[in-house]
Amino acid sequence: MAMALEDTIAAISTPIGVGGIGIVRMSGGKSQDILRKMFRTKSGRLPADFENRRFYYGHIVDGDGRIIDEVLVVVMKAPHSYTKEDIVEIHCHGGIIPLRQILRLAIEYGARLAEPGEFTKRAFLNGRIDLAQAEGIMELIYSKTEAQARASVQHMEGALSEKIRRIRGKLLDIMAHIEVTIDYPEEDIEEVPVEDYLQRLNDAVKEIDYLLSTAEQGKIIRQGVKVVIVGKPNVGKSSLLNALLRENRAIVTDIPGTTRDVIEESLSINGLLVRILDTAGIRETTDVVEGLGVERSRKSIEDADLVLWVLDASRPFDDEDRRIMAEIASKRVIVVLNKTDKPIVLDLKDIELDAPVIHTSMVLNKGIEDIEKCIYDTVMEGKVEANDGVLITNLRHQEVLLRAKEHVVEALRALESGVPVDLVSIDIRSACDALGMITGETVTEDLIDKIFSEFCVGK
Repeated sequence: MAMALEDTIAAISTPIGVGGIGIVRMSGGKSQDILRKMFRTKSGRLPADFENRRFYYGHIVDGDGRIIDEVLVVVMKAPHSYTKEDIVEIHCHGGIIPLRQILRLAIEYGARLAEPGEFTKRAFLNGRIDLAQAEGIMELIYSKTEAQARASVQHMEGALSEKIRRIRGKLLDIMAHIEVTIDYPEEDIEEVPVEDYLQRLNDAVKEIDYLLSTAEQGKIIRQGVKVVIVGKPNVGKSSLLNALLRENRAIVTDIPGTTRDVIEESLSINGLLVRILDTAGIRETTDVVEGLGVERSRKSIEDADLVLWVLDASRPFDDEDRRIMAEIASKRVIVVLNKTDKPIVLDLKDIELDAPVIHTSMVLNKGIEDIEKCIYDTVMEGKVEANDGVLITNLRHQEVLLRAKEHVVEALRALESGVPVDLVSIDIRSACDALGMITGETVTEDLIDKIFSEFCVGK
């Protein structure tokens, strides 16, 4: 790892494809020297020293003096850069050919191709950011909704790290006092009552529990929720899917059984990622293909986080509706009473579920916003939003926090049982080591390599 840090690395930092601008980035001690070999200003003269964070206009040329592209270049000097090393960015046109030619020249003149996530890995190893912040950067890059982005930014800005360090600092204080008392018994060090240790450890458990209590919502934000649209044939399920997506994704006809398979799409509701599935109408059928679709519908119900049960308000509640109601009784349900533009025949008293009822008309495009609000409110259940507090969205963080809590709880039990404090300090140290795995203070090299290998090249 130390040898790799001595290299100057280079990579294309913008997505591969056609675009207005593309960026080739270099980081390391040779970045400016490599730039001088390939960059020419319009006047043909290079400055004696590139000014920090100033853009220079010119051309990238190859060894024969042939122009590769018209560019802007900027130098960000150590230690005031993303990696705390000299960084050079070459802003060229966004076609893949000029980008690859510039990258090839950088490697030819002494850089090596960066590994996935190596720029951010250097920022971590050089002390600019901690591991939780680095993971926040990766989460932000891969965000699909505003809620995911907000949670990621909090991690990236160090909000989670601050809370972890505060808990870890309190535990380290306890451990330090215990060890000083043991190592220097001849010194007149004031003895801390066991009750005081118990209070501090209980406080640590409460703080860890608070973070863990956000993990469920963090999972929802990270993975999204699976919402399944169910109902009898021809009640408006596919029309509802199209209305929520604001596009004609599913075929809609008056013929029952038109939808034969499960259609899955994604949308964002108030920043919440929703994976929504339109299913085949559930009914008894002798049609083999339709029957397979019905079975897939039932499987989708089993896996759903939330069910949108669509009913035709212009038809009376019947045995097929009752069978569907029985199948979804154990799920969280929103009842969508569709076709309310017609005379309402269905009796709501027949719906024996504790579920909100939304009146809609797909023909009049009525009630769609109400459904979206109800989905969001039902899933979030009044939980704190990502911009109101730190959320545990990373499964690794959740597992580490659970491990740290186990060690603190074990230390509490030991103290309450009269175990000598020097033995108790073993569990406290283990809890500190576990928490340090979140911020990177006690992390192993293998774990570092694994985390950064999941980044994209160029970041």
